[in-house]
Amino acid sequence: MNEVTSPVGAPVRTFTQLFSSSWRGARLARLLGVVELRAWGAPQDLRERAEIVVAELATNAVQHGRLPGRDFRLGLFFAPSAGCLRVEVTDARGDVYPQVPPVFSDVDELLPCGRGLSLVAALSDHWDAVPYPPSGKTVRAVLSSPGGR
Repeated sequence: MNEVTSPVGAPVRTFTQLFSSSWRGARLARLLGVVELRAWGAPQDLRERAEIVVAELATNAVQHGRLPGRDFRLGLFFAPSAGCLRVEVTDARGDVYPQVPPVFSDVDELLPCGRGLSLVAALSDHWDAVPYPPSGKTVRAVLSSPGGR
């Protein structure tokens, strides 16, 4: 666990780790993310939402952002005093950016996939994707605890 001091003086807790671009790596990212948030004393509601967000973003990194021999990176940045958590997942495919399907799209409800980013959008305050030079991208989601909003 690293602690970095923000410009306003409030401590920000950070966690970054590379994971293999495999289903096992995505699962491990989710599990270690939850362990880290619990160690930091993050509120249960925030931990539960973050677990789903990390799982979805890590799965997307493996499923859509994978290049042979390249890992993905999970970053967690938590400001306890503000009750704010930023989740970042960086993968190697900067040429493919995520798109949230429209709310009333013709997605088959019986399909086992296709709703992950809708979950991320519903559980986070906001999310976006930015380039990660030279060739990757970072998908970021910001979550707040009810007391921090």
